[in-house]
Amino acid sequence: MHAVAVTPLLATVVLTVLAAVVVVLTRVRLARDGEAAGRLAIPTSVLNVHTYAGGVALVGWVIFLLADVRWLGALALLAWWACVVAGLMILARWMPAKGRHSSGPKADTWGEGPGLSVLAHVGLLVGVSVFTVLFLVGNIP
Repeated sequence: MHAVAVTPLLATVVLTVLAAVVVVLTRVRLARDGEAAGRLAIPTSVLNVHTYAGGVALVGWVIFLLADVRWLGALALLAWWACVVAGLMILARWMPAKGRHSSGPKADTWGEGPGLSVLAHVGLLVGVSVFTVLFLVGNIP
């Protein structure tokens, strides 16, 4: 039996792929106005920040991992953190709405409740935290 050692670089590559999936699926899921699951509507600008910051972060981060351009890695980390903040704001759509005319959460075909969104965006937070620590201690690339 051969086991593959989990190196910082391998963990970073896996987390990078997962982060890309979160950015893309969030855009796909919320792209249509008014049809996303949740209790509150999220402004398009928050979704755009999530998508564009995530795209810039992904491209910059991959170039950093391939070419070891430290300043680009630092800029990509800033973009990752902007993406994380926007992603956590997107989670706000699941906050309970109060008031006489409030209604229950909308459903969609992606699953029931906020579980998938929480998993994705808290996972992105953890992944970017790992990126930051590994970058600061010099373990990647």
